[in-house]
Amino acid sequence: MAADMPTDAPDYRDTVFLPQTEFPMRAGLPAREPDWLARWARIGIYDRLREKAAAADGTRAPFVLHDGPPYANGHLHIGHALNKTIKDIIVRSHQMMGRDARYVPGWDCHGLPIEWKIEEKYRTEGRDKDAVDVVEFRQECRRFAEGWVQIQREEFERMGITGAWDRPYLTMDYHAEAVIAAEFMKLLMNGALYQGSKPVMWSPVEKTALAEAEVEYHDHTSHTIWVRFGVAKAPRERTPLVGGQPESQDVQLARAEANLAKRERFGNATIVIWTTTPWTIPQNRAVAFNPAIAYGMYEVGAVAEGSTAQPGERLVLADALAEGVMAQAKITDFTRAADVTAADLEGLVLAHPLRGVEGGAGEWDYDVPMLPGDHVTDEAGTGFVHTAPSHGDDDYQLGLRFKLPMTYNVEPDGSYRADLPIFGGQAIIAPDGKDGPANVGVIKQLAYAGALLAKGKIKHSYPHSWRSKAPLIYRNTPQWFAAIDKPLDDGMGAHGDTIRSRALTSIDKLVTWWPRSGRNRIQSMVENRPDWVLSRQRAWGVPLTCFVKAGARPTDPDFLLRDARVNDRIIAAFEAEGADVWYRDGFKARMLEGIVDPDAYDQITDVLDVWFDSGSTHAFVLRDREDGAPDGIADVYMEGTDQHRGWFQSSLLQASATRGRAPYRNVVTHGFTLDEKGMKMSKSLGNTIVPAKVIEQYGADILRLWVAQADYTADQRIGPEILKGTADSYRRLRNTLRFLLGALQGFDEAERVAPADMPELEQWMLHRLAQLDHQVRKGYDQFDFQGVFQTLFQFCTLDLSAFYFDVRKDALYCDAPGSARRRAARTVLDILYHRLVTWLAPILPFTMEDVWLSRFPSDDDSVHLHDFPATPADWLNEPLAAKWDHVRRARRVVTAALEVKRTDKTIGASLEAAPVVHVEDADMLAALKSVAFADVCITSDLSLTRDPAPNEAFRLAEAPGIGVVFETAEGDKCQRCWKILPDVGTHAHPGVCARCDSALGDRVPGDLVTG
Repeated sequence: MAADMPTDAPDYRDTVFLPQTEFPMRAGLPAREPDWLARWARIGIYDRLREKAAAADGTRAPFVLHDGPPYANGHLHIGHALNKTIKDIIVRSHQMMGRDARYVPGWDCHGLPIEWKIEEKYRTEGRDKDAVDVVEFRQECRRFAEGWVQIQREEFERMGITGAWDRPYLTMDYHAEAVIAAEFMKLLMNGALYQGSKPVMWSPVEKTALAEAEVEYHDHTSHTIWVRFGVAKAPRERTPLVGGQPESQDVQLARAEANLAKRERFGNATIVIWTTTPWTIPQNRAVAFNPAIAYGMYEVGAVAEGSTAQPGERLVLADALAEGVMAQAKITDFTRAADVTAADLEGLVLAHPLRGVEGGAGEWDYDVPMLPGDHVTDEAGTGFVHTAPSHGDDDYQLGLRFKLPMTYNVEPDGSYRADLPIFGGQAIIAPDGKDGPANVGVIKQLAYAGALLAKGKIKHSYPHSWRSKAPLIYRNTPQWFAAIDKPLDDGMGAHGDTIRSRALTSIDKLVTWWPRSGRNRIQSMVENRPDWVLSRQRAWGVPLTCFVKAGARPTDPDFLLRDARVNDRIIAAFEAEGADVWYRDGFKARMLEGIVDPDAYDQITDVLDVWFDSGSTHAFVLRDREDGAPDGIADVYMEGTDQHRGWFQSSLLQASATRGRAPYRNVVTHGFTLDEKGMKMSKSLGNTIVPAKVIEQYGADILRLWVAQADYTADQRIGPEILKGTADSYRRLRNTLRFLLGALQGFDEAERVAPADMPELEQWMLHRLAQLDHQVRKGYDQFDFQGVFQTLFQFCTLDLSAFYFDVRKDALYCDAPGSARRRAARTVLDILYHRLVTWLAPILPFTMEDVWLSRFPSDDDSVHLHDFPATPADWLNEPLAAKWDHVRRARRVVTAALEVKRTDKTIGASLEAAPVVHVEDADMLAALKSVAFADVCITSDLSLTRDPAPNEAFRLAEAPGIGVVFETAEGDKCQRCWKILPDVGTHAHPGVCARCDSALGDRVPGDLVTG
């Protein structure tokens, strides 16, 4: 064993070049990050980047991520943090890759959630909203939104999000309102706009129609009933649609005779339907069947107690469902009496189950035709579908096909019209969102009428409002629609003539979807979606800026006033005074005077669906702003996956209608945030994570690192333990950067070494950096931030900390300052520093600013003002990389063998060893002999041989052909570098090796402190 240091040996510690840096091990992010934010604001980084791009004479291509506007009505949640951080990484990374990356944050300011808050305030104060002037009410909504915009802006900025925070876009800005109105009027002019009466998703609690994107599905327990429809004894004249003609007497007579024959065939048999919406029965206008389904007539034999069925009665059912229906109806014995064919059902006329009910006043004394429909299945129910055209899309489509009349029995608050016999005023959904008495009321009347075969309850997925969380209904109301299949008269048909065709072409050919599954998701939605319901019966929003001819019908050619002069007046008024002006007295006359007679037209007071607002943002942000997109098309839209039916789709449809294509080239989607157990976050469960609390405890960079470490395309989990793991990864990365700073202390250009003059290990490092440069740029270009971070983190952990730093510490600490090896190593560290700090800056902007300023202190510089350094292609050296793969594989075997000896206390450090390494492969042996393999393995000496390894040699299964025999190093321990070498003690400086003696140079041994 080597001799210990003599007691009179000099203390060489001050001669070793240990890393020196004031960069702290503890980050202190929560306390320090606000200072960096203030610094960035003071030196105006965002605007300086724009100036830099302007001065670049077009060499920095614009890159625009268009912000999907959050809603201005509450503190930010963890989903906001995920979303905005991903956006910020995209913007920062593209800026540092040489582009002019612009980011204009925005807010969605109109709509029901804000209106609802003001109504709640009024209710608390005992005020009646309807008694308040609409302009005053709208101004209160505006003030509410302004307050939350300011709060959210501060919360977003605290996360380190870069952008034009001093000039965001707001959908309630006057210019924005003017453009939204102008975009709407393009639909007026190109023929897409129409008023129709059809069932739409309706919120009785909020008293307004909802768009598909405003609907979410939750479990709900509904009443379910099985109802008998008897064959009509004497079919009556069919009620025509508005504008239609009643049937002639001859037609009526022929139909009555045909039904009489069918009645004889059916006798007293009844057709049985099943529904989960009993309240729609008073609106029934038909029963649908599917000619492809096998039906039968079933005779009841015996029944259990409580059954409403009678022995001997006959029920017509789908064969596949008959047994289940009998069980529900408590029928214990039955037989299949006869086949029922499609020909039997076709043209059959039924009686409404409430026909002749006491107190009905003849309301339901009309015929109910049997009609064929492909939407009918035998997977559930009875094989027959009760059809209320006013309350369901399939029902409505069947009604259109067969000219069924629409009903208007349900009021905006979800109650039956007051004059509806028996049920007048009964609520379907109560104001508190719970079931009203309507369902039970209908069930009771069906029972009184003898039409109720069975009843029950079912728990199923049911539509709810995403705002009030209350159940919805389908309700027929006059609404304004954008027709998505009507050819448009606008001269923008390069990608199709209709909104749908343009949207589908954009999805397929003009847009790249990240991940690819997003394309299929939105394509199926657009392929199957109905016309867009544009109108809302609310107050806070951009009004539908159109006028209709008084007394005209929607089908009349002159129903809508289409005049460019009127449109221009409206736009100018909105630009000057905002959309509130629409509701001021005399506005109609002001717009129409001198063009048409104002008294001949009515002014529409509905407001636009807020999805039209946000769908129009491309026009007043990308098109109109100087910092928008040159061609009005964003490079990226990035939101959560729910926006395939929300903002992605509304923007796609709106832009397809008004500019002929999608307003984006790339769409990136992220998943939702869950707790550590994978459960949805909920205040009631107490598992929510508040971004502000995370920042207060850890700092914004830890929150950002959580985003970067995860696969954001899937749902994200977050919680205390996950954040602790994130903080640990951050500490490891910080220590790598701290070592870099310390090892580079005092480095200057005079020290720099050209790559061709570097040792192989440094050239290999340059090769790795060239590889990483390609991977990092590709990852950022493809929005793969997890890939970027994991690549860099693994590089820092495995290539740097566990290998390069480990190997080169000896040269950095102990070589003479002017040695070629030390200079080359420090040159590589400088190159490495500039790349790591800039590559990581988009993810960890605060920390990388700290690292940058620790080395390059400045009053007005910032790492965020710099690009990723260009990396020469000739740094790539695949033959050298292959060679060093051999070296590293052999090193792993040696270090594993030495770890065994460290564990059993044979040695305390690897420098006490001089192993013999047996290598079978000649190429690998040659590679190892051509490098300083002992230095690579951090041993004092090492022998290489091709001799077969003895049995006792250490081996690793993953590195066959290599065996290590442990030997101790011979000689004395150098008191400066700690290597054990035979020459220690034979030089001018006592107790050191030749290398250290040379490094000490002319220093007199007596000048050194003795221990």
